[in-house]
Amino acid sequence: MLFAAVALTAACGRVARMDVNMSDARSAEVTVRLLDMNKYQILDTVSVDADGRFSYKVPVTEGQPEFVYVFYKDTKIASLILEKGDKVTVNADTLGNYTVEGSEESVRLAHVEKEYAAAVKRLNELSSRLSAAGDVEEALELRRLTAQEYIRYYRECVKYVMGNAGSLAVIPVLYQNFGDNLPVFGQATDAIHFKNVADSLERKWPESKYVKALRKEAERRFGYLELDTRISGAVEIGFPDIELPDIMGQKHRLSDVDSKVIMLYFWSATDAAQKMYNIDVLAEVYDEYSPKGLEIYQVALDPDKAFWAKAVKEQNLPWVNVCDSRGGNSPYVSSYNLSVLPVAYFIKDGEIVNEQAVDEKSLRKVLDKLMR
Repeated sequence: MLFAAVALTAACGRVARMDVNMSDARSAEVTVRLLDMNKYQILDTVSVDADGRFSYKVPVTEGQPEFVYVFYKDTKIASLILEKGDKVTVNADTLGNYTVEGSEESVRLAHVEKEYAAAVKRLNELSSRLSAAGDVEEALELRRLTAQEYIRYYRECVKYVMGNAGSLAVIPVLYQNFGDNLPVFGQATDAIHFKNVADSLERKWPESKYVKALRKEAERRFGYLELDTRISGAVEIGFPDIELPDIMGQKHRLSDVDSKVIMLYFWSATDAAQKMYNIDVLAEVYDEYSPKGLEIYQVALDPDKAFWAKAVKEQNLPWVNVCDSRGGNSPYVSSYNLSVLPVAYFIKDGEIVNEQAVDEKSLRKVLDKLMR
């Protein structure tokens, strides 16, 4: 009996317990999932009792906290950071609103996710308004507001990261994205934040798989920071130079393009509307203006290079097409202050000119002006 009691005590010490109340999901089923680096691993499917409650114990190793999530159908209803011995109480609903008690790390994570969800909602609303914009002036204003919102949220995140560098809840903040190609921490200099957080977390959780992965990411980003420094030092030309491979793997340097006017165009082949813009607008514009001295240097920010290459081949695009498979982590995102895609810049006489184009009409107007 004594042996059994000791064994039970030891087993209980290797778990974290959560008690969840879901008054609007009585007798339903939820899934408990574990964050396995960049994907979810389902731990269990749990039945909610008739009173809307359930309890669950998660195995947790000493010194290796776990990110644990509760899902109702496809909706994430609670996010937790659980350490060995934690006992947390969660009050949640099926819409994803929740509160948590009993774990300071989980409380911080709840705050982080609430702020992120609000930012995503604001940017989605601006994106919808941009899609429905009736004229160029309205579209330009909405682009400005979108960039302003992105910068505001980024600054808030930097402030939070710097003030909570010793909390595991900072890790998800560093990896937040707005869509596939716009990470919140996408600037080359953000490598400093990754390193500082990794340094702080290693002192408390040196064996954590999440902290070890963060350290690798910090080292990778510092490599890009060095590249960005070299690019920024190219003062002999009036723009940050770019050198990237085409579909055949041959590298093309932006500064080597010898044309009267260069249209530098950042895009993503994963966006159907941007793909159609190639055919419906750029192809016709290129045919008309390339004899007058126009060249397009088109940069895809796509991690899936095979998908991008297939799109370029299928569309038979005649201008310079290159791809940066680092996507939103590309150093050129910060070099050109990219906040949304697509974006066009115009280079004439070795300098970026202050002109903007958001549709075919405004594009032709800019080119007519620059080709004089």
